[in-house]
Amino acid sequence: MLPATCHNLEFGRTGFADFSSCGCSFNSSFDLFNKRNYQRKVIRSVSRGFYGGGGGGCSGRRLICCRRDGNYAKCRVFSTEAPGTLVNGDVPGPPRVSSEKKETTNDLFEVVSDDLLTLNKNLQSIVGAENPVLMSAAEQIFSAGGKRMRPALVFLVSRATLALTGLEELTREHRRLAEIIEMIHTASLIHDDVLDESDMRRGQETVHQLYGTRVAVLAGDFMFAQSSWYLANLENLEVIKLISQVIKDFASGEIKQASSLFDCDVKLDEYLIKSYYKTASLIAASTKGAAIFSGVGNDVSEQMYQYGKNLGLSFQVVDDILDFTQSAEQLGKPAGSDLAKGNLTAPVIFALEKESKLREIIESEFCETGSLDEAIKLVMSSGGIERARSLAKQKADVAIQCLKCLPHSAFRLALEGMVKFNLERID
Repeated sequence: MLPATCHNLEFGRTGFADFSSCGCSFNSSFDLFNKRNYQRKVIRSVSRGFYGGGGGGCSGRRLICCRRDGNYAKCRVFSTEAPGTLVNGDVPGPPRVSSEKKETTNDLFEVVSDDLLTLNKNLQSIVGAENPVLMSAAEQIFSAGGKRMRPALVFLVSRATLALTGLEELTREHRRLAEIIEMIHTASLIHDDVLDESDMRRGQETVHQLYGTRVAVLAGDFMFAQSSWYLANLENLEVIKLISQVIKDFASGEIKQASSLFDCDVKLDEYLIKSYYKTASLIAASTKGAAIFSGVGNDVSEQMYQYGKNLGLSFQVVDDILDFTQSAEQLGKPAGSDLAKGNLTAPVIFALEKESKLREIIESEFCETGSLDEAIKLVMSSGGIERARSLAKQKADVAIQCLKCLPHSAFRLALEGMVKFNLERID
C-alpha cells in the first residue's frame, strides 16, 4: 500500500520516494504534518525574520587515472578482484573505503573535465546582459566557483549512457541541460542565502550581502526565469516537466522546513521528503534528464532517476551529520547551526527517540545559556549520529545498485566514486 500512496502524491512524481526501507508510514504522518504545523510554525518563522527581512571505485576497484583524448575516455583501473568479476559481475553493496588516499571530486570529474571547462566558459554568457545589476549579481556567485557536482553528473550519465544507444558524442541538448541545471542550482543558493541570512558563500560575500535583499531575490528569480526559457527551447516535453517540477520542489521544501521548526514530533519520512525537495530532486532530474537526451529506454532513465534521488538523499544526510561532527572552522559556520535554528535533521530525530531531555531543551528553543551545547552532546551520546550514518549508507547502497544497467566504463566508475566520496566525508 505504501508505494501506491507515494506514487499518487499531490506533488505528482511517479516513483518519487521509497520510504518503506526505513519503516516510515508516509501518508498518515504527512497529513498530520500539514494539520499540526503549517499555520503556527510559518507564523512563528515569519515573526523571527526567517524569510530574510532583516537586512570510483567500489568493490575493490579504484579509478586511478582518467583522461579524455578526443571523443574517447581512457582509464586505468587496478583491481583486487578476480578478472571475471570486473567483466561480468555486478557492483555489490555500498562502496568500500580504501586505505589509499581518498579521491576528491576533482579526481572523479577528471573524465569530464573538458565538458566542465566548456560549461564554465558558457555559464556567464547564457545568463544574459539585459540588466547590468542582475548580471553582476549572477557573476558574483558563478565566479565563486564550486564543485559543479550537478552538471558533472549530467555529463557522467550522458557519456555513460551513450554506448547504450550508439551515440558517439554529447548532443547540444546534453550540454544545455548541464548549464540549465547549474543555473537553477545557483538561483536556489542565492535565495537560500537570503532565507538563512548568510553573509558568506564559498569564501565570498553573498549576493544579498553585497547588493541587498531586494536585488538578491530578483537575481534568483531572474535566473530561474532565464533557465526556464532555455529549458523550453530544448523542446522536450518530458524533460521540461521534469525540471519544472524541481523549481516547485524548492519552494515546497522551504515551506516544509519553515513549518516544522522546533517540532519534536517531526517524523523521519517528513525529513526525507523535505530533503528530497531541497536537495535530491534536482540531482535526480539531472541524471534522468541526461539519460533521456541519450535516447535510452524508460527502464534505464528511471534507474538514473533513482540513482540521483538516492545519492541526493544520502548527500543530505551526510551534510546533516557533519553539522554535528565537524568543527566550526571546517563547516564555515557554527557547529549545530541547523539545530540552533530549529531545523531538526536525521541525527536529532533519531536521538529524540531515546532522549526525553533533548525534547525539553528543543521545545524551550534553547532559552537557557548552554542549552544548545547540551543538546548537541545528547545527540552525540544517544546514537543519533550512528543511526544517521546507517541511513546515509542505506541510500548510497540503493544508488550503487541503480548503476547496474550501465556498461562498465570510466564514467560508470566515476558515478560509483561519487557515492563513495560522499560516504567518506563521515568516515
